[in-house]
Amino acid sequence: MKIALLGTNFGQAHAAVYAARADVEVVMFGRDPQKTAHTAGQFGFASSTDVDAAFTDPSYDLVDICLPVPLHAAYVLRALEAGKHALVELPLAGDIEDAKRVTAAAARSDKHVFVDMFERFIPANQALFDAVNEGAYGRLEQLTLWNMTAPLWPGASLGLKALPLEAMHSDMDIITRALGLPQDVTVTTVARDKDSAAIEAVFGFDDATARSSISSLMPEAWGARGGYTATFAHGVLDATSTMGFDGKPSGTVTAYTADGPRVLDLPSADQYTGMIDHVMAVLRGQAENQISPASVLEALHLTLDIDQRVNRKRVDSPR
Repeated sequence: MKIALLGTNFGQAHAAVYAARADVEVVMFGRDPQKTAHTAGQFGFASSTDVDAAFTDPSYDLVDICLPVPLHAAYVLRALEAGKHALVELPLAGDIEDAKRVTAAAARSDKHVFVDMFERFIPANQALFDAVNEGAYGRLEQLTLWNMTAPLWPGASLGLKALPLEAMHSDMDIITRALGLPQDVTVTTVARDKDSAAIEAVFGFDDATARSSISSLMPEAWGARGGYTATFAHGVLDATSTMGFDGKPSGTVTAYTADGPRVLDLPSADQYTGMIDHVMAVLRGQAENQISPASVLEALHLTLDIDQRVNRKRVDSPR
């Protein structure tokens, strides 16, 4: 399979996975000839600055879009119009109407569109989804998710402007998959500067509550850490992990029930490999698409609501 990988920044996370596969041929596309060639060369890929070729060259089967959010929807639509499959970094779009247009176009097309909801492929999260779907511990009553990171990605801002779409979207996907859309939302924020901040969001449901805590205020020595505590009627799942730019988190999930604590035996896997393995399995006809545009709309709706609350608050604040 020949893949056009658009983007030399976060595209490196996907590139590292492709480089370990023998069943793909990848060309990396970017704007800067020297940077693109250098980055592509690190993974053994060819490079190009002719982005149009990713869509007009019939030899490309899949367009992998790792570009700024405002370009996501337009480039997915362009890929479909060109008769190609598309994999797009999250979020699917920065506007819910654009996301719905992509969803409708994907439904009409015989090509697949995948959204990189990588957190669905983290074994700890899969354990949570399975517990909810199977009712292993009864009804989910309370869900707390937290992610606290140092500024580990040079040049990347993790301030209030960026945090909702860049960092909270995965949590919103977990919450909506586990509990659906909330009845009410409360958001509080703190900003150290334009690149470092924290957001606390609390969500109310008819018979449950959830919280998402995101922070980029941590010192470098802290690294990146996260996890969740899911309280069910008959038990608790508690997950902790340490992760970084390599996309290979380590961590544990412990189940607490009347029988005592038990550490779950989970497979060793990283989310980006799992996500791309899934994409390839779908394209080979071996699996159903679990990260389609239609499957992310509720999470995106909630994410954009948080973004509006955070950034409207900043604009409207008399301070």
